[in-house]
Amino acid sequence: VEAVHLIADGKAPRIPQPKEGATYEGIQKKENAEISWDQPAAVLHNWIRGHDKVPGAWTTINGQVVTLYGSSLLDASVPAGQELTIKGASRPGLVTKNGLVVFGNDGKMVLVRNLQFEDGKMIPASKYFSADETTALELTEEEKKMAEDIR
Repeated sequence: VEAVHLIADGKAPRIPQPKEGATYEGIQKKENAEISWDQPAAVLHNWIRGHDKVPGAWTTINGQVVTLYGSSLLDASVPAGQELTIKGASRPGLVTKNGLVVFGNDGKMVLVRNLQFEDGKMIPASKYFSADETTALELTEEEKKMAEDIR
C-alpha cells in the first residue's frame, strides 16, 4: 500500500536501469537456433516450437540449411515414410503423409509440419520429396482451341 501511495504522490524512487544486458537480441540470432539432435523428443519439440517464427529452429538436410516449423509430439507407432538423412541426427527422419517425423535420443517422435529452405521457399514437410517435381499442364482439344482463339 505504501508503494502505491508513493507512486500516486509522485514520490516513488526512480532507479535507472543499466544499459548493460538490457537486450534480448542475442537470444534471437539465427546462428543460436541450430537444432542439437542428441536430446529427448520433448526437448526437440520445445526447441522447434520455441523458435517459431523468429528466428526459426534449423538443421542441415542434404547440405542445405532447412528451418523447421510447427512441431508436435507424436505418440503412436512409427509411421510409414521415406527416409531423410539429417545432419547430426542419430536416426534418419521420415517424410510421411502428415509431415516430417524426427526422433529424439529417447526413441520418441516429433512431427514437423512445415519446412523452409534458404531461398525462403516454404513447403509442407510431407511434400519434401515432391518439392522439385513439376507437372505439365495438359489441355483437352476444346481447351487448346480456346487457347488459340484467345491468342
